[in-house]
Amino acid sequence: MSLSFRITDTPGAEVEAIGQALAAFNAADVGPSERRPLAVIAEEDVLVAGLSGSTSWGWLYVQWLWVDEARRGEGLAGTMLERAEAEARARGCKGANIDCFNPVARRTYERQGYVVFGEIPDFVAGRSRWFLSKRWG
Repeated sequence: MSLSFRITDTPGAEVEAIGQALAAFNAADVGPSERRPLAVIAEEDVLVAGLSGSTSWGWLYVQWLWVDEARRGEGLAGTMLERAEAEARARGCKGANIDCFNPVARRTYERQGYVVFGEIPDFVAGRSRWFLSKRWG
């Protein structure tokens, strides 16, 4: 039997199998991730802001943080980060990480105590992509 390779933009169950295999490898290597989703939703009859991420291996990962344009500048991003961090602490996390390529977002995260630990220059549209983290315990 010969090995074959397939490239697709419509993967099926294979992606789930890859994830399960990698999770099993990592669990055997460093212990189970105990991954749990975490979201902070800000609503006022409609969605005005939200944060989506997860906790695993004792860290909060913020995947998405969005504030409606009409509500920017009110401190909602900072408030959502604080609430997510409080929940992450309650889950036993020692820190958080986030990435972005928007300079305004970067400044927001830095005001909340996040520090840049990595950068990809010219990631998109002449902007860098920054990787930030914050430790609290």
